[in-house]
Amino acid sequence: MHSFRNILGFVALASLTTLAACDQSKPALDKATADLAAMTAERDGLKAQLVASNNQLAALRGQVTDLQAKLAAATAAPAPAPVEEKKPEPAAKKGKKAAKAEAAAAPAAPLPPGATTGPATAAKSGRKHF
Repeated sequence: MHSFRNILGFVALASLTTLAACDQSKPALDKATADLAAMTAERDGLKAQLVASNNQLAALRGQVTDLQAKLAAATAAPAPAPVEEKKPEPAAKKGKKAAKAEAAAAPAAPLPPGATTGPATAAKSGRKHF
């Protein structure tokens, strides 16, 4: 029985030591729990900000796409504006000077792509080059 009392005493001493050690770590455990709660709250806030930023980014990308489409439509060749044409009067009723003035005032037809206007590129030479 003597050994039974020794074992029982040892178990009691070990239990008291364990409880005392747990009481010393309780403030550290409470601090760790509070830190965990703060970090969890911060993480949840950051996740909410991320979702809001992603939604805003998607909206902005949609706006950029719309603006690019509008820009492409605006830079495309615009349709020529309708031009009012006057009915030409018969040449017999007009004088020669009036017909020449009207021909000079009439807008010229647009040139095809690659065509140039102006003097010829070849240099004139000789006596009557003026």
